[in-house]
Amino acid sequence: MLLYMGQPQEAAPTPLHSVSVAGVVVREDGRLLAIRRADNGTWELPGGILELSETPKAGVAREVWEETGIHVKVDRLTGVYKNTARGIVALVFRCKPSGGTERTSSESTAVSWLTPDEVSERMVEVYAVRLLDALDGNGPHVRSHDGKQLISAG
Repeated sequence: MLLYMGQPQEAAPTPLHSVSVAGVVVREDGRLLAIRRADNGTWELPGGILELSETPKAGVAREVWEETGIHVKVDRLTGVYKNTARGIVALVFRCKPSGGTERTSSESTAVSWLTPDEVSERMVEVYAVRLLDALDGNGPHVRSHDGKQLISAG
């Protein structure tokens, strides 16, 4: 039992969140690296759950390589995105390709370098905005969504 202003209060359950990382990999010609996920067929950034023992930048480099075969140099944080429905906080970093060859993995059925217009056409808004935010140079952005739509800041 907690006290708040002298009154007993029930302790709220500790919220559980998952932290993920994703890479906005920008090629010299301005094209952006994207994957089609094997589990649901949606186009997204390469990324995944951050492991307990790794730094966010190391996690981004690992996830991009595992899902696409591309090695990256991680530049900077461009956004923090919370999926309020699932309790996932995603840290998104802008990256430059530094080697490797595109390939699919057990987590991706396609790997492609997309134009910003193709990103908007293929990805749902909550994922496309992460790439577009990374290109505008005004970040880091902080946004929330419910898994389908962005939630207005209030």
